[in-house]
Amino acid sequence: MSPTPVELFLLDVDAHWPLTAPRIPLKVFGSTALMLQTTYVRGTKDSDILGVDPILGTMAEDLLRLAGKDSTLHRKHQIYLDVVSAGVPFFPHPTHWLPATDLNARLRSFEVQLLDITDVVVSKLKRFSDSDRNDIKAMIDRELIDHALLVERFLSAADVFSMGSQAVHVIHCAKNLNWVEREYLGDPETEYELPPWADA
Repeated sequence: MSPTPVELFLLDVDAHWPLTAPRIPLKVFGSTALMLQTTYVRGTKDSDILGVDPILGTMAEDLLRLAGKDSTLHRKHQIYLDVVSAGVPFFPHPTHWLPATDLNARLRSFEVQLLDITDVVVSKLKRFSDSDRNDIKAMIDRELIDHALLVERFLSAADVFSMGSQAVHVIHCAKNLNWVEREYLGDPETEYELPPWADA
């Protein structure tokens, strides 16, 4: 099977990066993680990489210089890398990462890990743009989302977010979950209230 546009981009990044041992883990989430795990294809502007060790400091700067916004590889593939702070995404806990086995067999210096499909859907409840809703619907239409598991993973993310300054976002995410339950799944809406100790 021919490489997808996202795979071609990551293979090109790898080809331009110095041979590295041990391999550098790249944790990919967002729509690109969905496209690397399914037959889903849509126009995208970025391949998000979770900014955790060792994607920090000069390594992150070098990666963005090579494949970030307005780079040569961005112009060539119409995709760019974006190193994202670990504290920003609305992730379930513990987060489920899966190896991109077939792609990794073709890479020299990187080891790609993909956010599990249900976890990607949960993460999209925070921003919930038109493209996020389209991504969520595409996964539901492919029967890749189980309602009970989705709620379980949402609650694990809500628990973590409720402990800090991000708690204000949790009720917004809960309302977006209810919208997905009502409009896309046709299932009863999950009732959620912030715990009394939340920093809201």
